[in-house]
Amino acid sequence: MVINVEYNQLDPLLRATEHPDGDVNCEAGYSPFPGNINQLILELGPYIEELSKTKGGIQEFVNPKYKDASKTSFKSSTRLECMMQDYPKTLPPTARVGFTVMDAWLAYAPVKNNPEDAAKVPKGNPYHSATSGEMAIYRANSLILRKAGVQVADPLQDVFNGQEVEVWPLLTWKPKWALTYSDVKRKVGESCSISQKSTLAIKGRNIFLEDLSLDGALIIDAIDNAEVKVEGSVQNKGWVLEKVDYKDTSIREEIRIRGFKINKIEQLEKNYSEPGKFCLKP
Repeated sequence: MVINVEYNQLDPLLRATEHPDGDVNCEAGYSPFPGNINQLILELGPYIEELSKTKGGIQEFVNPKYKDASKTSFKSSTRLECMMQDYPKTLPPTARVGFTVMDAWLAYAPVKNNPEDAAKVPKGNPYHSATSGEMAIYRANSLILRKAGVQVADPLQDVFNGQEVEVWPLLTWKPKWALTYSDVKRKVGESCSISQKSTLAIKGRNIFLEDLSLDGALIIDAIDNAEVKVEGSVQNKGWVLEKVDYKDTSIREEIRIRGFKINKIEQLEKNYSEPGKFCLKP
């Protein structure tokens, strides 16, 4: 049966078979068993047919989380659960079920641990915090642009809220600019370059990076009927990450849990609110 296995079930399953140590990392530092992010793609016809048989009923379970090894008190409320990924258990043996494996940087960056718990995570393991989650977005966008031919500088290592993370250029875009890799590839030129200290925010649909050399902060906003080609060099003091302590209650909570605030020292911001074709060439 091809099916997701919940993390709290995987380790006991392995220990009960031929893996006495359970789910441990291999020589490469990773578990040999593919993880899952529960992104399910279903064909509606067979799905509706199956639901008509089962009435949507899926096996239930509980997953208690205890405060310590004594298992005498709960860390959080324990509830009755059922998992959508258990759906294949209701299917007949002839059903076609498969899975796809992708690099974690492209598809997995949960934010579920508070700063204090994240700082206790052993080095080399994911923090799953607000800090690591935001940095993962910048990393993914940087690597996507790299694959599209843009020269993106390597990251620096830094520590926020006790968590050592990679700091890539702060690159972000609205979904309407690019939903797929082919969208990105079509809108960037291979002669573009972006330095590590740079920030780039793209807020329009038809913005094309022709031969941009960015060393600073650039924000571009354009209406859908405006086509903007970006050329030349943009250089300024940019935006700087300033560390904050999650215990400092004088700072807003959404800033504290990140472990940093953004000091917008200098930027080039261009807004195109009229239809037409434009060229941004500083």
